[in-house]
Amino acid sequence: MATLGPVTDIHKFDEDGLASYLHDHGLSEFKNGVTVQQFQGGQSNPTYRLEAGGRRFVLRKKPPGELLPSAHAVDREYRVMKALAGTDVPVPEMLHLCEDDAVIGQTFFVMDHVEGRVIPDPGIAEATSPGDRAAIYEAMVDALAKLHSVDWQAVGLEGFGKPADYVARQISRWTRQYEASKTDEIPDMDRLMAWLPDRIPGEDEATIVHGDFRLDNMIMHPTEPRVLAILDWELATLGHPLSDLAYNCMPYHMPYGAPALKGMIGLDMDALGIPSEVDYVADYCRRTGRDEIPDWHFYVAFSCFRLAAICQGVYARALQGNASSENAADVGIKAPLLAKVGWDLVEGMGG
Repeated sequence: MATLGPVTDIHKFDEDGLASYLHDHGLSEFKNGVTVQQFQGGQSNPTYRLEAGGRRFVLRKKPPGELLPSAHAVDREYRVMKALAGTDVPVPEMLHLCEDDAVIGQTFFVMDHVEGRVIPDPGIAEATSPGDRAAIYEAMVDALAKLHSVDWQAVGLEGFGKPADYVARQISRWTRQYEASKTDEIPDMDRLMAWLPDRIPGEDEATIVHGDFRLDNMIMHPTEPRVLAILDWELATLGHPLSDLAYNCMPYHMPYGAPALKGMIGLDMDALGIPSEVDYVADYCRRTGRDEIPDWHFYVAFSCFRLAAICQGVYARALQGNASSENAADVGIKAPLLAKVGWDLVEGMGG
């Protein structure tokens, strides 16, 4: 999301109308108009950098066109980040939510712009030393542990989601979403959809979950290994924290250099300073007071299935012409690859 470019034709809106609206709703910087650029590379909700009155802002909105049920909930993104303000979880300042489609065509919100680094791959090629990489991974797992430690009732998120049976509901939801956006047969997805519902671990938990917690959904300090903001909360809800951790750990199970996948298999992680999956998970456990994580590979297989279903939806939107990124069609190849990784994990557990 760090690359800026002109607004694509399908995602253009009335910029003067936006500036007038925001000025009328308390953002005085928009008195004399706005300059708009679009962030490139995101696959879900179109995101823009606004410049007005010498200040930078970020606008995030729903994409145009017909959308799958409950998808692209920017209002939920706004709510959870607003609730997390003042906690130890780093989020941008929320400034305004507009649910009136008449303004720019879709629901949107505006937040403060945070200057920093977006690191695009889990190998962190830009790091200057193994110590830098180790510190970035430590900062990432610390941010996740802090999120899962927030008292969601105390910050006003009661009703933000159903705290029970998250994994079962997610399997059901993404099975439906996958079937609604299906374009080609993916046998490994069929296998996962049949296997997962009967293997859900018995112990349930509920915390705030981000839903898409990964390195490139964070803004790091420009020079320090410190998370300044966690972004892209579209899939946030109340749910099982191990789903977030497993999703965060998927690169450990995907090959480095494979088309469309940002994996780490094949990297010399010791030489690079990247912790092993075992050490990373152990660090999370220390920070959250856990002794161990039974059924770990179930949660990773579930995460692969879930992301495959999400990618299939992005691909379907690309075919319809309303995806938020110009390279969205490339994401279509991720669904079968992710499904294969997930099913390989199942077979590694003995099926």
